[in-house]
Amino acid sequence: MSESDLVVRSEHACFGGRQGFYEHPSAACASPMRFSVYLPPAALRGERVPALYYLAGLTCNEEHLPTKGQAHAVAAELGLALVACDTSPRATRYPGDDAAWDFGIAAGFYLDATQPPWSASYRMETHVVSELPSWVERHFPVRSDARGIFGHSMGGHGALTLALRHPDRYRSVSALAPIVAPSEVPWGVKAFTHYLGADRATWREHDATELVKSTQLASEILVDQGMADKFLERELQPERFEAACAAAGQRLRLRRHDGYDHSYYFIATFMADHLRHHAAILGA
Repeated sequence: MSESDLVVRSEHACFGGRQGFYEHPSAACASPMRFSVYLPPAALRGERVPALYYLAGLTCNEEHLPTKGQAHAVAAELGLALVACDTSPRATRYPGDDAAWDFGIAAGFYLDATQPPWSASYRMETHVVSELPSWVERHFPVRSDARGIFGHSMGGHGALTLALRHPDRYRSVSALAPIVAPSEVPWGVKAFTHYLGADRATWREHDATELVKSTQLASEILVDQGMADKFLERELQPERFEAACAAAGQRLRLRRHDGYDHSYYFIATFMADHLRHHAAILGA
């Protein structure tokens, strides 16, 4: 396959629009990468629509949003395209990449690794920020001036950090149960040690709680967190990001929900709120 080749894995009519699953050769990840795109009815009528990029969490892939997120009906109503990517390279393999569920395959943490062997293909930041939008904007009727980004857990970390690291690329951002301070919690420490090395100064460049101290976004950030989430105290710690945003003057709407856990039942419950948050900012 050449760099311009798009493989259509499947396409399905859905709420008047079309849900598709695709594959494209990736220079950043040194392998083919899969992604999904939902086009609302407006796009099928020839309109160019805003694109909302979704980053999934640990163990997940590009199919989780369209199959579990319950986003299609509202996206169709609002005229939003939904794009989801995989969570790591998969074709290129390294020793130990499947030894644990929270590191390696399906755990790319949306950064460009600097340490071998991971640096050869675990370049998920470049993939998400540059490569994937280039493919989507080339092959589908979406607007290049109206991108939003959101995600769950590890993907919430990715959405927050990539929005803060590339504020010119995204006009809106939100997160569900995000890892907000990966430099300080076990999931992040494990990933960053392998991908970025032992220098903790480099970790702060991929930590939303640290990044917001020096970079603030024009739009309000929406974060939802379930208070029955078993990872809340050990891995998520939203109060760290809340305090950093307050100190920096970053507008943040952090909503805490009693009884909700870390699952896609939680995500589906608040999905419509997140889509409407982005649509209001992107002009959908």
